[in-house]
Amino acid sequence: MSLVCAISNEVPEHPVVSPVSGSIFERRLIEKYIKENNTDPINGEELSAEQLVDIKTASIVKPKPVTGTSIPAILKMLQDEWDAVMLHAFTQRQQLQTARQELSHALYQHDAACRVIGRLTKEVTAAREALATLKPQAGISVGDSSTNAGPTTIPQPAIAMEAAGVPNQPTEEAGITDDIIKKLQEKATVLTQERKKRGRTVPEDLMDQESLKGFKTLASHPGLHSASVPGILSLDIHSEDTSKILTGGNDKNATVFNKDTEQIIAVLKGHTKKVTRVIYHPNEDVVITGSPDTTIRVWNVGASNPLSQIIRAHEGPVTGVSLHPTGDYVLSTSVDQNWAFSDIRTGKLLTKVSSQTSNNTLTTGQFHPDGLIFGTGTSDSNVVIWDLKEQSNVATFSGHSGPITAISFSENGYYLATSADDCCVKLWDLRKLKNFKTLVMDDGYEIKDLCFDQSGTYLGVAGTDVRVYMCKQWQELKVFNDHTALATGIRFGKHSQFIASTSMDRTLKLYGI
Repeated sequence: MSLVCAISNEVPEHPVVSPVSGSIFERRLIEKYIKENNTDPINGEELSAEQLVDIKTASIVKPKPVTGTSIPAILKMLQDEWDAVMLHAFTQRQQLQTARQELSHALYQHDAACRVIGRLTKEVTAAREALATLKPQAGISVGDSSTNAGPTTIPQPAIAMEAAGVPNQPTEEAGITDDIIKKLQEKATVLTQERKKRGRTVPEDLMDQESLKGFKTLASHPGLHSASVPGILSLDIHSEDTSKILTGGNDKNATVFNKDTEQIIAVLKGHTKKVTRVIYHPNEDVVITGSPDTTIRVWNVGASNPLSQIIRAHEGPVTGVSLHPTGDYVLSTSVDQNWAFSDIRTGKLLTKVSSQTSNNTLTTGQFHPDGLIFGTGTSDSNVVIWDLKEQSNVATFSGHSGPITAISFSENGYYLATSADDCCVKLWDLRKLKNFKTLVMDDGYEIKDLCFDQSGTYLGVAGTDVRVYMCKQWQELKVFNDHTALATGIRFGKHSQFIASTSMDRTLKLYGI
C-alpha cells in the first residue's frame, strides 16, 4: 500500500505522520506549512516540527548532487516550485471551504431577517390602517343647530365599539331642510342656464371625431394597485386638473395618480373591502370612495391625515356613489334596497329612502347634471328616476334584461345611457320618457361602465373592450382592445383631449394622439 501526502496528493519521498491529525505528509511540505502557520493543515490544531513522526519506507535512490547548470538541478528547482504551488493550492482549498460555510450561514441569517422584516411590516401596515380608521372618527364634527356653535366630537364609547369589532349601525337621518332645498334649487337654475348657453356652440378645443378615430395608446400604468389582489374596479378624473386620476382597486385602496409626472400622489387606505366606486371632487382636492364594507369615505388628499369623514348610511354593501353638482352632498345606493343623500362636510345622513319593491337591490346611482333628479339601477332590470326634493319616484324605464350595470346622464340634460347584463346600451329621452336608440353589442359582451364627455358629444363604453360612440348619430368611432381583461372604467379628459380606462388586468391606460 502506497502512502499519499495529504497536501500534494503525491507519494512522499520522506513521509511523516502528524500525531495531531494522524495524516501523512511529505516532510518538506509540512515543515514549510508549520513554519508559516504553526498548526496542522488538516484540523488547525497546534503542531511543531519536533512532533512529526517519521515513517520507515523502502529507500528511494536519489540522483547524485549536481551543479545548478545540470538538468537534475533544473528538475530540483521545478520540484521546489511544485511544492510551493501545492501548499498554496491547499491553503486556497481550505479558505474556499471556510468561505462557503460563512456564505451559507450569512444567507440563512438574511432569509430569516427578511421573514421577520416582512412580518413586522405587515403588522405595522395593519396597525396604521386601524389607526387611520379610528383616529379621524375622534374628531368628526357633529353639526349644531346654532351657526356659531363649535364642533363637538363623537363620544369615546362609539370609538371603543368599533375598535372592539362591533359593527357601526347607520346614523339617524337629519332630514333635508328648507335651506338645503333652496340651495339645490338655486344651483340647478344656474346649471340649467349655463347648459343652455353651452348647447348653442361646440367648445373650440373639443377633439373632433376624425382626430379621435386616430387615438392610440399613449401609456399603460400597471403599478397603481397591488399585484397580489389584481384588478382596478373604478375610475374618475379631476374635471379641472385633468392630470389627476383617481382609481379604486380590489386591494381595498384608492390611488391618486398624476399622469403628467407619472407619479402616485397618494394611496388612500382604510376600507376593509374592495373599493368599487370613486369620485374626484370637481373643484377641490377631495375624493369620495364607496365599498362593500357599507361605508362611504371622504378623503382630503392634501392633508397630512387624509380621511376626513366616514359616512355610514347603509346596512349593506354600497353599490353606487354620485356627487351632487353643489359639491357638498353625495348620493349612494346599496344592496340594502335604499338610496341615501348625505352631507360630505359633516358626514351626516340627511335622508334615506327605500326602493319600495321586494327584492329590488339597487346596483348603481347617478345624479342628473342639474342635481334635482337622479337615476338608480336595480337588480330587476329597471332604471328608476327620482325627484330629490320630493324623494319620490317620477319615472321608471324598463326594457333591459338582467341587473343594471351602469347609468350615465349626458351633459345636455336630455339623454340617459343605461346598460345591463344583456349586451346592449339603451339611450333614453328624458323629455319623452322613452327609449329612442339601442346599441347592440356582440353576444357575451359585458358592459361595466358608461360615460358621456363634458360636452355631451361622445359616449364611452367600458367592458369586454373600450368603445367610443358619436352622440346623435350614435355611430361607433373607435374601439380599443389593449386591455387583457375586462375593462371596468372609462373617462374623458378635458375637451376629450385624451381618454382613460381601467381594467381587471391592473392597468390604467391613456389614449390620445
